[in-house]
Amino acid sequence: MAVAMSATCPGLYCGRVLVNRSVEGECGVCPRGERANLQKVCERCTGSPDLYDWLYLGFMAMLPLVLHWFFIEWYSGKKSSSALLQHIIAMLECSVSAMVTLLVTEPVGMLSIRSCEVQMLSDWYTMLYNPSPDYVNTLHCTQEAVYPLYTIVLIYYAFCLVLMMLLRPLLVKKIACGLGKSDRFKSIYAALYFFPILTVLQAVGGGLLYYAFPYIILVLSLVTLAVYMSASEIQSFKHLVAKKKHLVILFSHWLLHAYGIISISRLDELKKDLPLLALVPGPALFYIATAKFTEPSRILSEGGNGH
Repeated sequence: MAVAMSATCPGLYCGRVLVNRSVEGECGVCPRGERANLQKVCERCTGSPDLYDWLYLGFMAMLPLVLHWFFIEWYSGKKSSSALLQHIIAMLECSVSAMVTLLVTEPVGMLSIRSCEVQMLSDWYTMLYNPSPDYVNTLHCTQEAVYPLYTIVLIYYAFCLVLMMLLRPLLVKKIACGLGKSDRFKSIYAALYFFPILTVLQAVGGGLLYYAFPYIILVLSLVTLAVYMSASEIQSFKHLVAKKKHLVILFSHWLLHAYGIISISRLDELKKDLPLLALVPGPALFYIATAKFTEPSRILSEGGNGH
């Protein structure tokens, strides 16, 4: 059905194309990189992502890197000396993929992007808001209203996967000599599983992740830090500094804590928000201070003495 040239277009995202400063055509989907303004005219997005948008993109970019590191550590074994090199290779893959993704996104050839402002959750799911003016025919106005925050993540994952398949097998074959033939490629096989999962996660839940990622970072970083310190039996500062690996993992979690706090506060008011970063070491200090009181063997022995 064609919608007549009425004063306004129906729906949230339908608009008319602007050609030579005059509105032309019927109501419909706006071209890529444009979205309908209040006058229902398709307007080119000329803004830049704000701090929160960049933090969201950073979070989505970190996911495959963290998963790479987890599975490399999981399958490399304690005696393998190749784990560090594989960690570096994974970081290089993700870094190069991120730079290439920025370079191929408008404006092409620059490490900056132009974007449409995210106004509400429905901007991520425009396919659910196609209007039916006569309650019979549907006017399809599905578009990327959050351009390019939705597709740029998918493009980044595609580059990560391609670079991994081109580089990692050859490098791992040379540096992972201490592992069996089947074990050395298991971290790559794991990536072939989690990349499709991440793609579906972004395609279906991108809008929800956009609003929830600061809290996801804080909760997961707190939980994983507590699990790691418990599994490593770190109950004092002496145990903590005994291995460099403990300190590396601790500082990595502190960076994630800070990332989550900055994402929540958005640093709108520096005088109020920056002091919140002083809370970053809090969970680790609290764990070390209370670990001795929650030692299972101590609780069991005290319970036995009580009887």
